[in-house]
Amino acid sequence: MNKNRTIIALLIIFISVFYTGCQQQEHMRHIVIFKYKPTATHDQIEKVTAALAELKNTIPGIVAFEHGINDSPEQKNLGYTHVYMFTFEDAAARDEYLPHPKHKEFGQMLEKLDILEDAFVIDYIP
Repeated sequence: MNKNRTIIALLIIFISVFYTGCQQQEHMRHIVIFKYKPTATHDQIEKVTAALAELKNTIPGIVAFEHGINDSPEQKNLGYTHVYMFTFEDAAARDEYLPHPKHKEFGQMLEKLDILEDAFVIDYIP
């Protein structure tokens, strides 16, 4: 009888863990890395950073926003210096963000400033 109880207990634990894992949303990371033109001023870059940070407050589905400046001693950043990372609730939230009017508005502002030399984006689920 104890063996059956043990098996049942293990099955309940397994099902509980599996069910909980299925219920958790898989966050989506959206990493944007910018290479600014040498003519970009500190104030212009700060304006871009502030505008990106504000998207978290205006677009649903953004869980977190982080940013930073490259500090690697390896010098392999190929001129890309500024990293911006959004964490979305899931891939669907990221997909809603991309065409969102506020995101498009940010893109227009960035284009108007004309300070971006290049950028690349990587999305992944951790």
